[in-house]
Amino acid sequence: MSGQQPVGAPAAPRRVLVVEDEPTIALSVAHRLRAEGYEVEVAGDGPSAVQAALSNPPDAMVLDVMLPGFDGLEVCRRVQAERPVPVLMLTARDDETDMLIGLGVGADDYMTKPFSMRELVARVNALLRRVTRAQHLATHQEGPSSLTLGPVEIDRAERRVRRDGEEVHLTPIEFDLLVRLASSPRTVLTRETLLADVWDWADASGTRTVDSHIKALRRKLGPGLIRTVHGVGYSVEPDGVANGDANGDPNGDE
Repeated sequence: MSGQQPVGAPAAPRRVLVVEDEPTIALSVAHRLRAEGYEVEVAGDGPSAVQAALSNPPDAMVLDVMLPGFDGLEVCRRVQAERPVPVLMLTARDDETDMLIGLGVGADDYMTKPFSMRELVARVNALLRRVTRAQHLATHQEGPSSLTLGPVEIDRAERRVRRDGEEVHLTPIEFDLLVRLASSPRTVLTRETLLADVWDWADASGTRTVDSHIKALRRKLGPGLIRTVHGVGYSVEPDGVANGDANGDPNGDE
């Protein structure tokens, strides 16, 4: 089952905290994740979600944005300040501003309601595979330990990024996305390639996720680093002077 550890690892299933105030949705998500082999805890409001996450840290969170007490964004801020946790955020609105805010406070991915249970499980599986892979790469790193892109310096060993000497806070998935782009400078990588390499997704259903994370990186690192080639994907410019997209749009997003 998906929630079980690999052979040779501890037998305990991976734990997922589901934070959702609509009982029908919460129970459905919990039931499906348990059927996949995960251990699941459910919280229905902001304060109880933070308490649950800090008292018994989960391996991942499925977190609704709209919650009583305080919202999912605040839950994400408080939990991530104590211990990084992969977060799949749920939102009732297909609003890019909400998505960018969610990514900015530490969410790794998002889905809009209504959603497919099959896709939700696939996203949770992918989040946890990515964490396992990142831990492996941290101890079996290949390639240079640092990368430089104009004013941006990437320390792969310490997972730190600096721009003009000042440290920039990136979420774990933003860091992995930046490293993947930086490892192939001036090479245009398709959204599908980035989904497979960074998110470990086998399909192209999350291309907007890539776009939103690119926007978050541009906001934090400046617009001159990542170039968009419309209809294809993204590349980084080692000198940090990308001119938006191939059609001259300085924002470079579709």
